[in-house]
Amino acid sequence: MTTATEWNALYPTGTPVTAYPLTRNDAPLTTRTRSVAWTLGHGEPVVMVEGYAGGIALSHVDPAAPTT
Repeated sequence: MTTATEWNALYPTGTPVTAYPLTRNDAPLTTRTRSVAWTLGHGEPVVMVEGYAGGIALSHVDPAAPTT
């Protein structure tokens, strides 16, 4: 599992991502991050993305492949 600290070291705010808001079986949301990642009180690391209210678990967020 990626921690919020590890995520933030690799992916700045504005990183293009594919997110699955509730489960990985949901339709993917192609977007970008709009916050740094942080850890919820119960230990789940999350990040906010454009087009979705609230945090999404990092386990449900995939950075987009580089285009270069």
